[in-house]
Amino acid sequence: AAEETNCCARMMCKDKRDFNMRIMDNMGKEVLHLQRSLRCDTCWCPCCLQKVEVQGPPGQTIGYVRQAWSVCKPKFKIQNADDETVLRIEGPCFTCSICGDVEFQVYSADGETPVGQIRKQWTGLVKEAFTDADNFGITFPMDLDVNVKATLLGAVFLIDFMFFEKE
Repeated sequence: AAEETNCCARMMCKDKRDFNMRIMDNMGKEVLHLQRSLRCDTCWCPCCLQKVEVQGPPGQTIGYVRQAWSVCKPKFKIQNADDETVLRIEGPCFTCSICGDVEFQVYSADGETPVGQIRKQWTGLVKEAFTDADNFGITFPMDLDVNVKATLLGAVFLIDFMFFEKE
């Protein structure tokens, strides 16, 4: 994955910056494109919640990751290209990773049936304290639509930016 932003956005807006993320295959060909607009991420401003558009191939929208309004727990909707919610994601009340993994549960569209998980993996005190590198794991059913899988990958990048790219 390679992020395309300008230096000013990275310095001034930090983790809230807009970005274009190119996800490439082993041959360097772009297979997915993630697009995030500059928005605030506070629960007190529900009109400007976070959103990532997932394109695959680039230029063809296949889904969206939309932050759902919530006061206590981070919540997201995984939507297809027609803005229909196909999955939901719910995180823990506290997203800090102190000596352990942070798990975001993936649920069916009705929010009742668990179908997978996004996990920010604890990588040890030294790496966590002195670098901004993070490791994530994602699980989902094998028979899940490939476009929904790609959109879940977009959710991993949004979750990383929102909760784990803090100074």
